[in-house]
Amino acid sequence: MRTAKFETEPFTCPSCITKIESVVGKMPGVEETKVMFNSGKVKVTFDDGLVTAEAIAKAITDLGYPVLKHKVAA
Repeated sequence: MRTAKFETEPFTCPSCITKIESVVGKMPGVEETKVMFNSGKVKVTFDDGLVTAEAIAKAITDLGYPVLKHKVAA
């Protein structure tokens, strides 16, 4: 399992949290998704054999929350 943090533009409403956690959490290989509302960050634990950090970033961006940068922990 790997953990990645995705930085987005600031969130504007609590429903953003539910939307991201629901969609990203259902992606194959994603074990846990945590949205940090105040900091505009999304932390995802995932199996990099099933999904890439880039695919997760695209899913977040496709929901209307552009990913500014992301970092995968070694």
